[in-house]
Amino acid sequence: MDSWLHFGKGDYLLFETWTPSSNGAIAGASIAIFAFGILDRSLAALRRSREDHWRTRTLALLSKLPTRTLSSSTGHTKSEGAGESVEEVPASDSSPDVKTVSRPTPRSIPPFIPSHDIPRGIIHAIQTAFSYILMLIVMTFNAAYIIPVILGLGVGEVLFGRIAQGANTHMMH
Repeated sequence: MDSWLHFGKGDYLLFETWTPSSNGAIAGASIAIFAFGILDRSLAALRRSREDHWRTRTLALLSKLPTRTLSSSTGHTKSEGAGESVEEVPASDSSPDVKTVSRPTPRSIPPFIPSHDIPRGIIHAIQTAFSYILMLIVMTFNAAYIIPVILGLGVGEVLFGRIAQGANTHMMH
């Protein structure tokens, strides 16, 4: 295995048993690498679309905030929502007309929702494994393998890059 950019036969490709040694074997490996690059970008698009869906569902869940009502007979504020009831009473050291009402602080991070976060973690782990596999292929320094990686990622981005575009994509620059 040469440590400079080269075209050649006999380089290991991920495993010792996968050593393309003929022109046909190198062509077949290049086609597989190209398809793997496209698959990597399709997985990234799947993850983006799922994250958009999960973000929408989480915001819908969080929008069900407690409602506040004022009882005119007691002067107490009552909060209800999600199966809980809380009464707030006027502060003892202030005038009877002034009430201290504590409001919940907005969440800085979304809540842990297993049906969102576990699949998100699995997709991220698979996407990371794909990235490392492509990196190991590039580290062979064989241009016959590096070119299909670049082309596969480029074609995959053309095919799937527009799916579930968020605020940080090329369309927003």
